Amino acid sequence: MPRRPPATRRWLTAATWPVGIALTAWDYMWRSTPMHRSERLEGPDSWRPWPAVEAASLSEEIQGVDTGYGPLFHRRYRTRISAATIRPEEVMSVLQAKVNRAAPTTFARFQKVHGDSGIMRVGDEYVVRMPGPWDGPVRVIEVEPCSFRFATLDGHLEAGQIEFRVGTSEGGQMTFEIESWARSSGRVSNLLYHRVRFAKEVQAHMWISFLEGVVSLSGGRMTGGIEIETRRIEEPPDAR
Repeated sequence: MPRRPPATRRWLTAATWPVGIALTAWDYMWRSTPMHRSERLEGPDSWRPWPAVEAASLSEEIQGVDTGYGPLFHRRYRTRISAATIRPEEVMSVLQAKVNRAAPTTFARFQKVHGDSGIMRVGDEYVVRMPGPWDGPVRVIEVEPCSFRFATLDGHLEAGQIEFRVGTSEGGQMTFEIESWARSSGRVSNLLYHRVRFAKEVQAHMWISFLEGVVSLSGGRMTGGIEIETRRIEEPPDAR
């Protein structure tokens, strides 16, 4: 099975960019989910990337934080779910079998390019298809009963890792979090993400929509909206 989609498919995807971007902008403008955002800047002493990918077979083509450019962004998207009709482990089992069950597929879709369908294993690869030049190749580097984690591959606009996890709060509500540690993969993506901030908002819109999809999948209702925490950590001199 090919690890990367053929050039024809990439051209077809590019041809849909104008429509996809228009749909994304429209959906973003009319979003009604309550969001609670916080953002803070921290110095280089807080620089603490995720653990390295140790297995050599998994490390090939991975864009780690150390290969990125600019500040390190630590972001967490979180929501609480009341009256869910299935258990947290069942939610995660469904997502690991088919990530698109929660993905906002009108403008973002996970396309599996390496690995068996219907199951998620370490070493599997996906391309996250989005409107515009945002397609993101990722590899599964960890799978647990209540979580899974991706690392970005060559060609992704970011260099880092992202984890999806489900749990239970002290009050007995289901919680779902998406947490990432990443830097831009180069100067251009840093401009789009950090300076112009357009890519940052497109990304936020995607993960907010994903959380809404998880709520729908659970059969419950969102409580308290969505919390979005961002830590921007300036790079230490030896990381440049």
